Amino acid sequence: MHWTYNVAALANGTVKPMVESGKKKWFFITADYAFGHALEGIASKVINEQGGEVVGAVRAPLGTTDFSSYVLQAQASGADVIGLANAGTDFVNALKTSAEFGLTETSDVAGLLVFTHNAKALDPAIAAGMKATTGFYWDMDDKTREWSARFKQRHGSIPAMGQAGAYSMTMHYLNAIKAAGTDDADAVMAMMKATKPDDFFARNAYLRNDGRMVHDMLLVSIKDAASRKSDDDIYNIEAVIPGDVAFNPMMESCNFAAKS
Repeated sequence: MHWTYNVAALANGTVKPMVESGKKKWFFITADYAFGHALEGIASKVINEQGGEVVGAVRAPLGTTDFSSYVLQAQASGADVIGLANAGTDFVNALKTSAEFGLTETSDVAGLLVFTHNAKALDPAIAAGMKATTGFYWDMDDKTREWSARFKQRHGSIPAMGQAGAYSMTMHYLNAIKAAGTDDADAVMAMMKATKPDDFFARNAYLRNDGRMVHDMLLVSIKDAASRKSDDDIYNIEAVIPGDVAFNPMMESCNFAAKS
C-alpha cells in the first residue's frame, strides 16, 4: 500500500493552480536523486499540460549546504516561479539562500514537498505566503486537533503528514485483521480494500486495487507572523483537493491491480 502522498499529488496540488493563475515560466532547483528527479519530472508534465514552460533546471546533491550557485542560476533564468523539488533541510537551505539573494522578491518560490516542522522552523518573513500541498494539517478540524494533541503530549511536537499517515495506515491494517479474523495477507488486504478508510487523516478515501490510498489533499499557505495565534499556527488552508484530482489515475496495465 501507498498511503500518504506521492509526487503526482504534490505537483497537481501546488503546481497546477499556480500555472493556471498565470505563473507560466518555471525553473527547478532539484535534489539530485530519484525522489527529486521524479518530482521535477511530473511537475514539468503538469506545467506543459497547462500551457506553461520549464525554462531550466539545476540539480543539487542531497545534503547541500551552499545553494548560492544554484540560486544565481535560477535568478538568471527569468522564471516566474522557482520550484524547489527537494525536501527537509535541503528545502530550508534553498529557501533561505533564495531570500538572501533577493530571489523571493522577484519570483515566486514554490516548495513542492514541505513538511510541517520545516515550515515551522522558517522565519515567516521569508516563508509567508508560500503555497504547498500536504496530506494533513493538525488544525484542520476537531478530529485532527484531538489526535494531534495526543501526539504532541507524547512526543512534544505537532505531527506532520508522515506521522498522521503512518498511524492511519496502521490502524486500518489492524482493524482489517480484526474484521477478517485472521492475519493472512490476502484476506487482510481484501478486507482493507473492501472497507473505506475513514478517520482523522483519511477523508473521502478508498484503497485502489493497485495499492494507492486515494484521499483528499490540502493546498495550504504559510502564515505571516501577525496572523499566527501560537508557535504551532503555521498554515492557512486554501483549498481541499479531491483525491481523484490530486492523485494520478490507476494504470490499466498494472499487473498487480489486475490480480487483486
